[in-house]
Amino acid sequence: MLRRKQQTNQPMNFSQKSGGKSPTPPKTNSTQNLGVGGLRKLLFAAGIASLCTSCQNPPAPTATTPGGSPGTSPAATPVAVSSPGDPNTVKIVSMLPMTGSALGQAQTLVNGIQQALAETDSKACDGKIQIQYEVYDDATAAAGKWDPAQVTSNSNKAVADSSVVAVIGHYNSGAAKLSIPVLNQANIVMISPANTYPGLTKPGKGEPKEPNVYYPAGTRNFTRVVPADDLQGAVAGNWAKSLGVQKVYILDDQELYGKGIADVFEATAKKLGIQVLGREGIDIRASDYKALMNKIKALNPDMIYFGGTTQSNAGQIIKDMRNVGMTPEAVKFMGPDGIQDKALIDAAGKDAEGIYATFGGLPPQELTGAGAKWYTSYKAKYNAEPEAYAAYAYEATKVAIGAINKVCKNDRAAIREAVLATKDFNGVLGTWSFDTNGDTSLTTMSGNVVKGGKWEFVNALKTE
Repeated sequence: MLRRKQQTNQPMNFSQKSGGKSPTPPKTNSTQNLGVGGLRKLLFAAGIASLCTSCQNPPAPTATTPGGSPGTSPAATPVAVSSPGDPNTVKIVSMLPMTGSALGQAQTLVNGIQQALAETDSKACDGKIQIQYEVYDDATAAAGKWDPAQVTSNSNKAVADSSVVAVIGHYNSGAAKLSIPVLNQANIVMISPANTYPGLTKPGKGEPKEPNVYYPAGTRNFTRVVPADDLQGAVAGNWAKSLGVQKVYILDDQELYGKGIADVFEATAKKLGIQVLGREGIDIRASDYKALMNKIKALNPDMIYFGGTTQSNAGQIIKDMRNVGMTPEAVKFMGPDGIQDKALIDAAGKDAEGIYATFGGLPPQELTGAGAKWYTSYKAKYNAEPEAYAAYAYEATKVAIGAINKVCKNDRAAIREAVLATKDFNGVLGTWSFDTNGDTSLTTMSGNVVKGGKWEFVNALKTE
């Protein structure tokens, strides 16, 4: 896998460009600065607006670390916005982990975004509106994955750039919970191709304060074209049962996405009569898990379920599982879509063989109709197989372009409303709609397994 050189992420500076760059970066205009008097007036107005908002809405949530409570998020403090540039130019930005092992997956998402824009020559409204695109890297080399400080910095940067009207992101749900409130107060819509934690949108599916805590302005600005984990976790439990699993040990990475989907899987497993031998949150920075694997082996499980991502050391878990004698024939390993990437196979090596993963949709090669045409086009354009979420990034971008075509001007609020109003969208994923929470009406998922060093589709999995 080719990897391009990464730029070092720096603290936010409105005069600097974003951290990550795409392989074929689109042209962008430099940000215009406000005069001193204009800035003072803007900050004063923003302060008054914030004060009035606090009278009607709950206080803005406070920032937490990735392992913090899901019901908390960063303070959405008003950010100074640059003076309008060309009124006929708008910008879409992506917030994805372009540093670390998630780069392979993230790069195919960027490819999908660029592919969608190229089909309209980055224009909308019969050529009247020019659409720019910029890549924001939400990961850092120090973290090796998404970084909370970088996510917040990127969110503030998007708010400050008056040309930004839509965000495609994130890959990690923990990152989304930090950026949504910041973007929310600026009326910037986010369309996610990959965030699946239910509490971001669904009342009663997460922590008590969710999802309202993420929307301090009182309006929704987050949507996703992928089904949430309350569906995927349940599908995984049913699939495990059909595979003959009777006893399971559950691990999670203690992050928003991983713990959340493990919770749903555990509840489903118990409901189906699968014995849960134990549950443990792992240290994702541990050098090995042999002691843990020996403890689990002594309990004689049929399967280990891991709620987490490849970046949460899934490869090492799998290697240590096999090294202590839990063979693929005796003990299955299953995880969610967060491990369904080439990086997992690279990390686990030969021990990845036989690993199961659920995915919140169908893999690219299984799409039909417009999806099949997109798959062929992607391979021809990039001379490579797209990773699982590439089609979802393409679809998310098409939704954003469609909303811009309806509004035909730089109007964040109107574009947000147009995205949330998406109904009967006929795209590469099929025909679907957003509900009032911003969730897709799509529910078909898939089961996949590693065979011969590659992920292979097993079958479609339906929610009950």
